[in-house]
Amino acid sequence: MNLSNIKPAKGSVRTNKRLGRGVASGGGGTSTRGHKGAKSRSGYSRKIGFEGGQMPLQRRLPKFGFKPIDRTEYKAINLFAIQQLADAKDISVINVQTLIDAGMISKKQLVKVLANGEIKSKLEVEAHAFSKTAEAAIVAAGGSIKIIK
Repeated sequence: MNLSNIKPAKGSVRTNKRLGRGVASGGGGTSTRGHKGAKSRSGYSRKIGFEGGQMPLQRRLPKFGFKPIDRTEYKAINLFAIQQLADAKDISVINVQTLIDAGMISKKQLVKVLANGEIKSKLEVEAHAFSKTAEAAIVAAGGSIKIIK
């Protein structure tokens, strides 16, 4: 084997269709594009969402909703989950690192404590935000809260 006798794999190379070269070629006249219309013209490209002149879907549906650019998204952690974690690990301080270690949140998430469930033990809870009822429930159980900035 040498450079003078290498060839591409069988079937991997095809000759180009020669369009518009007479009726006998099979691709003459309309160059396989059919008769008239935008698709037969050179330079045609269909716009995204074009539905043949019918009112497109994105214009039929109403616009709605608004998301402020500077919104803050919190991961909600309920009181029952905090109580379960405290019971399982036998700890009295629940902070962000404790929640990360338990797999309840990821490192980048902000935590907001919500009041679903109840607190039975005296806990010191650190989070980025608290609902008023969650805050009251923790303090009523003899615990304390700390808001992280």
